[in-house]
Amino acid sequence: MSAAVSETAWTAVCTVDRLWVDRGAAALVDGDQVAIFRLQDGEILAVGHRDPFTGSNVIARGLVGSRGDVPTVASPLHKQVFDLRTGVCLDEPEVTLGRWDVRVVDDVVWLRREGA
Repeated sequence: MSAAVSETAWTAVCTVDRLWVDRGAAALVDGDQVAIFRLQDGEILAVGHRDPFTGSNVIARGLVGSRGDVPTVASPLHKQVFDLRTGVCLDEPEVTLGRWDVRVVDDVVWLRREGA
């Protein structure tokens, strides 16, 4: 393990090749459901999987896209659009999914809750 990844703060989730480009994957990390996305440019981003408008864990099944240069995911239920880099709803900025920090070490995706 690299010195850049502390076992206490980070959780190994999967290898990069397990993530499809522009498709979400759900993972359970420290009791929280997380939606992980691999973008076309190779960037990997993670946000909360729970749709704050419905309470359903569906965000990983959302539609990946962009608004300008902002990578987004649209909820598959009511189509609210969220910024994948911040978790903020672009339609209602006071609503957020939460965000997870992502690190890739030796092709393994590691996550931790933002600010942990």
